[in-house]
Amino acid sequence: MLSSLTVSEFILIGFSNFPQKLLPTFFLLYLLMYLFTLLGNLLIMGTIWREHSLHTPMYLFLCALSISEILFTVAVTPRMLADMLSTHRSITFVACASQMFFSFTFGFTHSFLLMIMGYDRYVAICHPLRYNVLMSTRDCARLVSWCWAGGSVMGMMVTLIVFHLTFCRSNKIYHFACHVLALLKLACGKETASVTMGVILVCVTALMGCLFLIFLSYVFIVAAILRIPSTEGRHKTFSTCVSHLTIVVVHYSFASIIYLKPKGPHSMDSNTLLATTYTVFTPFLSPIIFSLRNKELKIAIQRIYPHFIE
Repeated sequence: MLSSLTVSEFILIGFSNFPQKLLPTFFLLYLLMYLFTLLGNLLIMGTIWREHSLHTPMYLFLCALSISEILFTVAVTPRMLADMLSTHRSITFVACASQMFFSFTFGFTHSFLLMIMGYDRYVAICHPLRYNVLMSTRDCARLVSWCWAGGSVMGMMVTLIVFHLTFCRSNKIYHFACHVLALLKLACGKETASVTMGVILVCVTALMGCLFLIFLSYVFIVAAILRIPSTEGRHKTFSTCVSHLTIVVVHYSFASIIYLKPKGPHSMDSNTLLATTYTVFTPFLSPIIFSLRNKELKIAIQRIYPHFIE
């Protein structure tokens, strides 16, 4: 049960300390990136839906990834944009908990899907003769369901743990969203330190576990590719992994900047801008990478929407 003895709402500091004359510029920039993220992912989903040749496991996972990307963006960015142009930046206790739950759910689902996509590439390259058996439509649907279930469990668990604490130090969140680390700084009580360590351990373990399994998949993939005799064959095989591998590098690189950066004399403004790299910029890059680096998808988009990509 969610509880707080002294706080009924929070104040999102976010961009409030930025020069007011810069806020319209930031608002327009992030709004355009937000709209492009929505449009790009909807374009990918529509293309996969309409192009029967893309009705394969890899593109089923990509479609699920686009859905998680849209939902994650919708959970965070609209509130951030609204607060940029508002002087009233309060958020209720329940709304804050809801935002944390949805952002964690879709964020972890995204990571789990990237892991499953790595497994898909491993099976396709290392066990091509068994691919249709191991990655049947039913098995793919089951894997996607497990990703969403896992993301929901992680989101619910972290949200319940954090919002079970008592918040009595302040109600000012030095972030543009209900960010878990910013919220934990407001909590008080004997259990706060242990809860903070527990939350960090759970999140890092889940994310690093996904990254390790992706890395392990690519170790086997690279070994299999090196056994291909022709250069053209090696290049063609590896090209099917480029877009996924690029997204993994971008996703975890920006996540590391946010969560693993060393403590130091960083200003709140710089921390705010750094946080937008993961919540706004990474989702913005994802459809660009998949639509430009994936040859089959790019050709399908050009055929279905001939004026979209010249």
